[in-house]
Amino acid sequence: MIFDPQAFLTGLGPAVLIGLAIMVFIESGLLFPFLPGDSLLFTAGLLAASNVIHVSVWMVIVVAFVAAAAGDQVGYILGHRFGRRLFKPEARILKTRRLDEAENFFAKYGGAALILGRFVPVVRTYVPLAAGTAQYRYRKFLVWNLSGAALWTIVVTILGVLLGQIPFVRNNIDVIAIAIVIVSVLPIAVNVVIRARRNRRARNEPGDPKNR
Repeated sequence: MIFDPQAFLTGLGPAVLIGLAIMVFIESGLLFPFLPGDSLLFTAGLLAASNVIHVSVWMVIVVAFVAAAAGDQVGYILGHRFGRRLFKPEARILKTRRLDEAENFFAKYGGAALILGRFVPVVRTYVPLAAGTAQYRYRKFLVWNLSGAALWTIVVTILGVLLGQIPFVRNNIDVIAIAIVIVSVLPIAVNVVIRARRNRRARNEPGDPKNR
């Protein structure tokens, strides 16, 4: 049910903001990256603007912002205190490879990764952890974290409000939610395919000891 944002949000009734906050917080800070953060915010904005859920759009934005910022705080603290000890190469969720990717992303973009990563599923879960692991200065982290949380929640929620005015979008929100997930995950999938091809090519090169 949590992967059907419309059913999830409407099913919560008066507790819709609490449910939204919990989902955003878990995805942002508790190292569980497979929750529908983007599609959930988009759908919440659409449903709030359409009065399907009885909360205002700005309440959705404020609650999601607080949850997202608080989640990243937890991620930073976990990285600062435990670092790589939380990860194992063959783990189902906390794979070392995922932390490596987040650390490379953070190393490439610096503090701005906390804003850019907000718009990339999986990455937004692990980048705060990577910042903590790298002992990134907390004051800088706080500024980037709050900026990223604000931009992500406002942009995605308002997109839901604006596009929700289009009848096709409003009448096919379940399909749109799936499309958002696919578009969000597509860059990650492409990166995995490219890396797999490079590894296969490297193994097939004459200099590889396995080919001797």
